[in-house]
Amino acid sequence: MFVIAGATGNTGSVVADTLLAQGKKVRVLVRDAAKGEAFRKRGADVFVLPSLDDEAGLTRALTGAEAAYILSPPDVASSSFLADRRKTFDVVKRAVDASGVGHVVLLSSIAAHRDHGTGPILSVAYAERVLRETKAKLTFVRASYFLENWAPVLAATADGKLPTFLPADLTIPMVATKDIGLVAAKALLEGPPSAKVDIIELAGAEDESPRTIAAHLSTILGKPLELDVAPLDAVVPVFTSFGVSVDAASLFREMYAGLQNGTVAFEGNGARFVRGSTGAEAVLRGLLGKG
Repeated sequence: MFVIAGATGNTGSVVADTLLAQGKKVRVLVRDAAKGEAFRKRGADVFVLPSLDDEAGLTRALTGAEAAYILSPPDVASSSFLADRRKTFDVVKRAVDASGVGHVVLLSSIAAHRDHGTGPILSVAYAERVLRETKAKLTFVRASYFLENWAPVLAATADGKLPTFLPADLTIPMVATKDIGLVAAKALLEGPPSAKVDIIELAGAEDESPRTIAAHLSTILGKPLELDVAPLDAVVPVFTSFGVSVDAASLFREMYAGLQNGTVAFEGNGARFVRGSTGAEAVLRGLLGKG
């Protein structure tokens, strides 16, 4: 049996769908039973777990499982973002050991090997560290910048603009959440690594920049777009205007700075480099409802 956290989300749904299509026994973790009904109809066991902070519940959910896909959706309204994520992964660590699950696939991030200068990525860096202390075998999927991160600014294309905090020609790896789910599912199906830890550094089909993203959008929309590059000092006020806490917004500012100065980058050093197959234009078409 495979346990899937975040089964109704962008990556977890792909993991669950892929495993069910392979005829595997799947237990999906959902906050609301109604949201798991579609999975139940396909034969999945639906386990209601309001929060990964519920240690007893998570331990029960993981007990008897061959492997689990774990992620931690961040609470961007939290005024103590990193402390809250550390608390969550301390719980996950104890539940993994108490349940005896043998293999954990963690949705991690590019630059999770860094201990400073990466903003919210520090939360999964901590997760990697504490999970190494468990008895389970581990696969860390260090995903690059999500292509879906462009979704919040696409409304501005109606006015012919594409806002960004990244320099126009900064080319970085960007990946579709679909590919994250597919790679995580493959890792689960392949089974635990021979070593304690397997690290997958996951990029998209092609590296992208704001300028190439704007070009893709221009093709889709049939009109030119002007890049609107905002300074780093605008990150906190813009994010807080959308309900993000000052604490979390400051971490995102640090992450954008890290992307610009090269701190937020892949480690290499023996990690497996993998490219997904979903192109940026396909993702953007989907986000715009033009797929």
